[in-house]
Amino acid sequence: MKKTLLFLFFLAVSLPVWAQQDPMYTQYMFNGLVLNPAYAGSREAINITALHRTQWVGIPGAPTTTTLSAHAPVKKDNIGLGLILVNDRIGVTETNNVGFNYAYMLKMRKGILSLGLQASVMQYRADFASVIHNFSPDVFDPSFASVVNRWLPNFGTGVYYRTNKFYAGLSIPNILTNNLNGETNIAFIGSNRARQYRHAFFTSGYVFDVTKGLKLKPSFLLKYVDGAPLEIDLNANLWLYDMFAVGLSYRSFDSIDALFEFQVTPQLSLGYAYDYTLTPLGRYTSGTHEIMIRYEFGFGKSRIITPRYF
Repeated sequence: MKKTLLFLFFLAVSLPVWAQQDPMYTQYMFNGLVLNPAYAGSREAINITALHRTQWVGIPGAPTTTTLSAHAPVKKDNIGLGLILVNDRIGVTETNNVGFNYAYMLKMRKGILSLGLQASVMQYRADFASVIHNFSPDVFDPSFASVVNRWLPNFGTGVYYRTNKFYAGLSIPNILTNNLNGETNIAFIGSNRARQYRHAFFTSGYVFDVTKGLKLKPSFLLKYVDGAPLEIDLNANLWLYDMFAVGLSYRSFDSIDALFEFQVTPQLSLGYAYDYTLTPLGRYTSGTHEIMIRYEFGFGKSRIITPRYF
């Protein structure tokens, strides 16, 4: 157990060095607001989505992420507003993020172009003092005696274009590269590297009519992070009678994923994803689970008549 806790400690404090900080989502195509503020209002209804991700099951202290997002169009569908709440835990670190989103929608000849802004604040907490170690009581190591607790403001932007069967978006949710440790001095990390790293996301997808009642929806997510390799998620979902979807994804350097979504009613949908880890870490975990619940409210007497695939 002591070795496990030490491993998780080094894993947690190494995240700023590796620059892979923002939570990852296998069901990104069903939860667009967490990646792009310009997505706000794009589903033409009041949308509420909850998602929970348990990563690397079987490893104590492995990442867990819970998100709750809500967004809707206002003022004759020209403006979209959104709210995001994210809790992300790994090892001895925890972040709580609140984001407010604004999107302005321009009607084009064949689709709608949205320009988005996000203002957010994140609470970052790292309880390094809770790590159990085998050091002598006479040895004092400041790396295992500090508790970091910081509130960090940020802002981001994005652009999103959509038609009935196509979408594409580019976003940078957090532009500022805040210092995570503040005045805390953790020698082997380096205070100049313990910071937020800027993430950029490019997403796109299309819906093909295969036969009557069967549709194919391929999509991808391209992720760029300062100081980290370029990563891509490739996905393909098959939709049956606009009620049930099954899909496969490949995440470079990481996993193969299975996805399922069920449209219970025109307003309610449920989603599930399982990630099979391809890295050496797969020897110690049974995989990753992700569940999603989405509900949409119509305006007045209106109802969601045509299905929304993204």
